[in-house]
Amino acid sequence: MEEQKNELKDLIIIGAAAAGCAAAVYAARRNLNFIVVTKDIGGEVALSGQVNNWPGILDISGFELAQKFYAHAKSYGVKFDEGFEISELKKKGATHIITAKNFLGETREYRSKAIIIASGIHPRQLGAINEENLKNKGVTYCTVCDGPLFKGKTTATVGAGNSALESALMMAGIASKVYILTRYPNTRQTNSGFPRGENILIDKIKAMDNVEILYEADTKEIVGTDSVESLIYEDMITHAQKQIEVQGVMVHIGMIPNSQFVSCGKKNALGEIEVNTKCETDCSGVFAAGDVTNVPFKQIAIAAGHGVTAALSAIEYINKWEA
Repeated sequence: MEEQKNELKDLIIIGAAAAGCAAAVYAARRNLNFIVVTKDIGGEVALSGQVNNWPGILDISGFELAQKFYAHAKSYGVKFDEGFEISELKKKGATHIITAKNFLGETREYRSKAIIIASGIHPRQLGAINEENLKNKGVTYCTVCDGPLFKGKTTATVGAGNSALESALMMAGIASKVYILTRYPNTRQTNSGFPRGENILIDKIKAMDNVEILYEADTKEIVGTDSVESLIYEDMITHAQKQIEVQGVMVHIGMIPNSQFVSCGKKNALGEIEVNTKCETDCSGVFAAGDVTNVPFKQIAIAAGHGVTAALSAIEYINKWEA
């Protein structure tokens, strides 16, 4: 059925990854009048590598897991407006007005009693010289997506967390040579140069014959015109600039919350939406869940639980809603 322009929904869920799909399942089970508005299906979950910590499934790709979330919600008849990115949130009395646009410039407006923001995160850029020009020409923020393009070549992964370690491990099985650059020293205090990394991944990296770890390396420039040719980094001890020949650069240095459209709801210095234990923001009727919030651990299982909490809190709010 076509969306009625002025129809007042019970709930709008923004985002369709772990948190958004979990919220949708619970909203559907309560028979709410709602819709999921999302730029894509799965968000960063769909771009993950192998997932081995989702309870009940020993091993699954992030893409497959995201599709299972989507299929579960669809089994309840949940409607998704895909390809739409939120451009504005407004509040008029007790009603929330959401404006969304797609890449074709089509605009849709929704009216709702409550909102759950589960819009997730996106990759942080290095800020290196020529990085923007070489994006999708050898520079990538998704090793799972683009790694196979560099079979038999030399690549560099930049970062010091689990995503960087997983990137280098994946590329070790594809590329002939892999560099991994971390800004941290190789000390016990920094967990061997990867303070946010899991030891099991660090040990695997160290055991790889074709992986070389460059410690205290600050990436400054990515060289190339039509494709990546090399990477220049600064040795943070000597301040000397060094150059390595690579054909691919995988950037994994953290994520930025997709909260730029949020005007009703407090955000912290990182742009994360601040929520309490019930996923309530300080804006009445606005709830948030998953990685876009200030939840301390960015994990798929935690995001899903957050989505459930947000849905139950929103249902409680809707039950008491008055125009």
